[in-house]
Amino acid sequence: VQLQASGGGLVQAGGSLRLSCAASGRSFSSYAMGWFRQAPGKEREFVTAISWSGNTTYYTDSVQGRFIISRDNAKNTVYLQMNSLKPTDTAVYYCAARTWGTPGVYTTQYDYWGKGTQVTVSS
Repeated sequence: VQLQASGGGLVQAGGSLRLSCAASGRSFSSYAMGWFRQAPGKEREFVTAISWSGNTTYYTDSVQGRFIISRDNAKNTVYLQMNSLKPTDTAVYYCAARTWGTPGVYTTQYDYWGKGTQVTVSS
């Protein structure tokens, strides 16, 4: 499975961005998908995840109510809509796939990773 994240960029505080993660392979619809982020000098941290069906989603507290994860299994793509962005959201954002269909919150639970896309929020 190959994952390609896109949609990052520079945005002012309060603005919005939509990240996409396109996956190769026929098994995408059976995988849970997650988004993680890593700021300079910090550990990679969980942001959000979605089950294979899209029926179950998890969010870290700091993005709850501002970010929305969704997926389109017909397009092998998972999305991250980010609203009300803050400078503290600045990081490289990575999408990840878990062959087990239920979402996880730890990096060790994911089997495949994309290369990441930079999100920079200016104050």
